[in-house]
Amino acid sequence: MLPRTLGSRLKTLAGQYPVVFLTGPRQSGKTTLARATFPQFEYRSLEDLQNREEAVEDPRGFLRRLEGLPGAILDEVQRAPDIFSSIQGFADEGRGGPLILTGSQHFLLLDRISQSLAGRAAILELLPFSLAELHESTAVAPAEFADGECGRVGGKLDLDETLFTGTYPAIHDRNLDAATWIDGYIRTYVERDVRTIANVGNLDAFNRFLALCAGRSGQLLNRSSLGADAGVDQTTVARWISILRASYVVDLLRPHFENFSKRLIKTPKLYFTDTGVLCRLLACATLET
Repeated sequence: MLPRTLGSRLKTLAGQYPVVFLTGPRQSGKTTLARATFPQFEYRSLEDLQNREEAVEDPRGFLRRLEGLPGAILDEVQRAPDIFSSIQGFADEGRGGPLILTGSQHFLLLDRISQSLAGRAAILELLPFSLAELHESTAVAPAEFADGECGRVGGKLDLDETLFTGTYPAIHDRNLDAATWIDGYIRTYVERDVRTIANVGNLDAFNRFLALCAGRSGQLLNRSSLGADAGVDQTTVARWISILRASYVVDLLRPHFENFSKRLIKTPKLYFTDTGVLCRLLACATLET
């Protein structure tokens, strides 16, 4: 396992808060990071049918089994959304060590946390590997970038190949074929996450919309043009962009202005979180294409 820059921050926050919520894209390494950082913690995955049924039917009883332990990791907590209100009591009464919650459905989980765990939970986002992590070098602090003293990361990796491959941990840790893995990742995302997060009736239209977004990566977001090409209205475009952002597929970069109000109202640019996913959506079969 390559060391993750967020590991030290995760450990620090677990000593300060009763609950730490670790979110990020699917397959970004959340579970691996949590278990490597806290090997002594009890681990429970709510993808496991037995654990999920217990957490859904008797959340208090499920948490009662964690009392007195040094801590616990609850993986994929979005599978049992009603457990958050019981976690509130568990945290307030100090019945056990810190709880590390992991999940991928960002806005669904944040809504639950804001209702039940406000002031009790710290939130961290784990994205795929950074270049510093792939090079196994020290990450540069944002202040150093601002001062123009960011330095250079060593030439361990070829930049073009890294952009084509993307930075998801599974590809690099297990030396997998990037195209095959990312194709499966995209299909799984559309078939599973989109249907869970929002009721998208026409998946073919959504797939077309996703490809059109890829063709506009790095450009100003024109919802009217994007909607016309995708065959949907601007309201649907706004909703689908929100879904993609909540799932960490894309993000919007606001322009920089000294005037804060201008930053908020000017048109943002659309970017994909992972360049490997972008390349596959653009039908780049090889590095040369």
